Amino acid sequence: MMEADYVIVGAGSAGCALAYRLSEDGRHRVLIIEHGGSDAGPFIQMPAALSYPMNMPIYDWGFRTEPEPHLGGRQLVTPRGKVIGGSSSINGMVYVRGHARDYDHWAASGAEGWDFAHVLPYFKRMENWHGTGGMPGWRGNSGPLHVTRGPRRNPLHHAFVEAGRQAGYEVTQDYNGHKQEGFGPMEQTIWRGRRWSAANAYLKPALRRKNLRLVRAMARRVVIEDGRAVGVEVLRRGSIEILRARREVIIAASAINSPKLLMLSGIGDGTQLAAHGIEVVAHRPGVGRNLQDHLEVYVQYACLQPITLYKYWNLFAKAAIGAQWLFTRKGLGASNQFESAAFIRSRAGIEYPDIQYHFLPMAVRYDGKAALKGHGFQAHVGPMRSASRGEVTLASGDPLAAPRIRFNYMSDARDWEDFRICIRLTREIFSQPAFAPYVGREIQPGDEVRSDDEIDSFVRAHVESAFHPCGTCRIGAADDPMAVVDPQCRVIGVDGLRVADSSIFPRITNGNLNAPSIMVGEKAADHILDRSLPAESREAWIHPRWKTDQR
Repeated sequence: MMEADYVIVGAGSAGCALAYRLSEDGRHRVLIIEHGGSDAGPFIQMPAALSYPMNMPIYDWGFRTEPEPHLGGRQLVTPRGKVIGGSSSINGMVYVRGHARDYDHWAASGAEGWDFAHVLPYFKRMENWHGTGGMPGWRGNSGPLHVTRGPRRNPLHHAFVEAGRQAGYEVTQDYNGHKQEGFGPMEQTIWRGRRWSAANAYLKPALRRKNLRLVRAMARRVVIEDGRAVGVEVLRRGSIEILRARREVIIAASAINSPKLLMLSGIGDGTQLAAHGIEVVAHRPGVGRNLQDHLEVYVQYACLQPITLYKYWNLFAKAAIGAQWLFTRKGLGASNQFESAAFIRSRAGIEYPDIQYHFLPMAVRYDGKAALKGHGFQAHVGPMRSASRGEVTLASGDPLAAPRIRFNYMSDARDWEDFRICIRLTREIFSQPAFAPYVGREIQPGDEVRSDDEIDSFVRAHVESAFHPCGTCRIGAADDPMAVVDPQCRVIGVDGLRVADSSIFPRITNGNLNAPSIMVGEKAADHILDRSLPAESREAWIHPRWKTDQR
């Protein structure tokens, strides 16, 4: 039986940061449990190969949603990393902090101490930023996580930013700094041509310390004695073992597996737990609820000039790119190709951006499937703050059984209106003079898709997850009946147990979730160690005419 001061479940984005910080001063012994295996090999480490690991069972849990009632019964994939680094080892490597107002909203909803002034120091502590532009004092430059920008050699990236400017939108030099709103370069967690996952940034350096150990095992439940978490029951090498925690157990297993593990441990809706024969330790009906995600569609156009990535969409070219990357860590293999971005507001009266764009100089799905036969380009576009909510529930009391996942996508009428706006604004952007030399026919949705009903039908059939699940162990005030953890990430009703990952988000943040998830791990570690960084009061840029103008 192994024992440590702290036992962490999950070596993903937040878990790796927790392991790094909790073991940093050498005073505490830390165990981190991970069911997945090694991240070695080009499929994970080569940035341009990003579509492969999320489709490989060795690296992905393979979750799928229940039939989504508002999407015609479609079942959408929900990739989650089953490998050291978690989803930071299979994601698109896009780095977005979120908007300052996201965190101010968290604090206003009961997450005291999680306003922007209090989370900014943790973003700065984790970053080693290699960008340019923006205002001084907003970025960190000595943290473990390298944040870079792609070379943007393809002229379509510059056309995208210029088209946004021509359409009347702002241009921003650093959307992760003072001014998120606008068109500009996209940031990446890539360093010297490699995916800079949480495993590379945090876990591997920390494992050189004698007081941190990685345990390859599957967590079955948290062991709770007299109302206190004292360890984790795991399946390891075919045997059931208990890893004891002298101080605390911290769950950082994802927005899907964290609520599952809590429920298997007797923490959740008492009625549901009893139906699966699980003894109720703490009745917390919010466990598994409040599930959120970002949805997106791809607006695709044929390109009139042969300058897109399609020229490399063949075995010979892919082999050449792979060989160059293997020997030099340079070339097209060293970028995720998402090198331009935008954040805009959908309408007047919206205070800060609620639409995000990823631009890609090729027409292809995120998972590498359904590539257009010919040159094309696309914008991934979707609303940031959907009102729809879903839930994660147990399928059975068997720890090996996958949970039931239903996001309840598009269940709020506002979501449909938001997607209509997204598509129409995107068409307007691509109609600007900057794209005149490049824009051919509209591939998707297609020129024939114009009316509200036609756009709704397209969205229903083609909308995809951006793979940003969160919210299922919501942070809130201790007297909030639907909160799962308090503002120190402590599970309400159980001593010695915390949750720290994207599951604690009260509301989804503005953009990709890897950066906020790592920030949660950083900040939660300080709560555990009873320390904190001083708050930094900085005012984010807000459009001066947001109440009356859309741009």
